[in-house]
Amino acid sequence: MLDIYMTRLHEFTVVLYALCVLLYFVDFLTSNRKANRIAFWLLAFVWGLQTLFLLLYMLKTGRFPVLTIFEGLYFYAWVLITLSLVINRLLRVDFIVFFTNVLGFMIMAIHTFAPIQYESHVMAQQLISELLLIHITVAILSYGAFSLSFVFSVLYLIQYDLLKRKKWGTRLKRLADLSKLDKMSFVLNLIGVPMLIISLILGTTWAYIKVPDMIWYDPKVIGSFIVLAIYSIYLYLKVGKGLTGNKLALWNLASFLVVLINFFLFGKLSSFHFWYS
Repeated sequence: MLDIYMTRLHEFTVVLYALCVLLYFVDFLTSNRKANRIAFWLLAFVWGLQTLFLLLYMLKTGRFPVLTIFEGLYFYAWVLITLSLVINRLLRVDFIVFFTNVLGFMIMAIHTFAPIQYESHVMAQQLISELLLIHITVAILSYGAFSLSFVFSVLYLIQYDLLKRKKWGTRLKRLADLSKLDKMSFVLNLIGVPMLIISLILGTTWAYIKVPDMIWYDPKVIGSFIVLAIYSIYLYLKVGKGLTGNKLALWNLASFLVVLINFFLFGKLSSFHFWYS
């Protein structure tokens, strides 16, 4: 009976999240500050519920919830909401919250309504280790940084298009200037890349110790190193070549597409990783 109530509460949270995104969309189109304030506090309430669910799950399982794809998706959504709230308070760029939470809502909806495979939970119990937990957690945090960087690049392209078409208006004023959007996108990738490197080092160390017959050409393993290579190229283009503007923003968008492919598709194709969908 308790499980049924918890399921309904999860679904209620998704409904609140959908209402929040809808209000941000209204604000995006009409510059409605009242809708913006209601959306922000709804989002804070959703974050509170998510945090409560995470804590309850940790108490129930006795571990940090990142060892299955469904746990990872939920933690990923929580990271996105947390970062969007923090960024919104620091930068006061409301559209960042909107775009970030469109992505976060998609992640949470997948987590809530996709069928759960209990085998993944059984395997998670078999593979628990502190090193593995740190590896997965740092990887998801790096993906969170890449996600926000993606949002800043989307806003950069929107701002650039508005300026190019000389669409002066309230929407243009509410977006940060191009240099700030470009800088924040770069800073977040600058944070994400070393975190991903640390995650890969920890994951490789754990696999060497625990899984001596690990398949190194596994799609998930290869995909993770491809993600690292693509974002390293981004940093080289930015720092080494001094590239800025549309080309760099588009490269960042394409890089995040590879992140999503690695997270969902390669994880499903993997014969080694235990994140089953």
